Amino acid sequence: MRFSDYMNDWLYGSEGYYSRFRDIGKAGDFYTAVSTSAFFGAAIAEFFLKRLYEGYFSKEAILCEIGAHRGYLLADMLRWIYSNDPSLLETMRFMIVEPHEALRQEQLRYFEAQFGDAVRLEHVTHLEGLEEKEIFFVANEIFDAFACDLFYEGKIAHVEENTIVWKKADEESIAFAARYGLQKGEIACGYESFAEQMAKSAEYWEFVTFDYGEAYVRNDFSIRIYKAHRTYPLFDEEVDLARFFAQSDLTYDVNFAHLIDAYKAVDAHKLAYETQARALVRFGIIDILERYAKAAKDYAAYLREADKVKTLLAPTIMGDKFKMLHLAKREA
Repeated sequence: MRFSDYMNDWLYGSEGYYSRFRDIGKAGDFYTAVSTSAFFGAAIAEFFLKRLYEGYFSKEAILCEIGAHRGYLLADMLRWIYSNDPSLLETMRFMIVEPHEALRQEQLRYFEAQFGDAVRLEHVTHLEGLEEKEIFFVANEIFDAFACDLFYEGKIAHVEENTIVWKKADEESIAFAARYGLQKGEIACGYESFAEQMAKSAEYWEFVTFDYGEAYVRNDFSIRIYKAHRTYPLFDEEVDLARFFAQSDLTYDVNFAHLIDAYKAVDAHKLAYETQARALVRFGIIDILERYAKAAKDYAAYLREADKVKTLLAPTIMGDKFKMLHLAKREA
């Protein structure tokens, strides 16, 4: 079995890691920016409001999260939008792209508990088939969860009896490696089809996504397993694939050059690519924190929130390791 098929089964098979609800944060296998601080979603919402007020979106726009887990990010954005303009909850639509029924039900339960009847959450299983007027898409750490192939000096990884073996690469993989100067590392699968589906989803759309990686290849394997906040390199001699299969997260660094090229091929426009720290500051997270400080009655609570924001921005923690990519459908 080709490694990309094996990884797809690991993460998205009938018993795959992401086919059912998993805790994220202290009780789970890893942390994300969303689980770190609600200010992450607030900053993105502030940026969306700026785009709306500048005329890129109307008050009837759809706000759509992809890869939403329980829906925390979308919910954090909704709270900030409501605090600035409550009328938008009546005019806008709120959507999650979620293929798994168990997760859709978990998201519905969470939104009902948080918002009651004030918010109607819509679901679609895939981007394919969406035909809307205007959508603002948002995602956090989805592209590192696309299945990938493993390439090494003209060979592609396969898995036989839970053991990685190397076989001669196909022409498409060799051509990809030549294009990006790849000798050793991951080749993500599915970026092109994902971009094609988003391109057709609305008359106008924008997409803000965060992930860890770089806009170049490092010619080394970054693929790794996360289990109970421990990291296991896939090629560690002590890693037993059978033990970790579907019971842990499997991820790798995103090649943003590949991702940007996939969107360029569907005539999308790259508006920004920058570190998470730079993006969140530009979006207004410092101003949001200052507003919270003025309103907070508990100074200790403010200090806790400020410390969480530092985690999002600190170069050695999340600030520089994670990148933000802002894409838009090119206007005619």
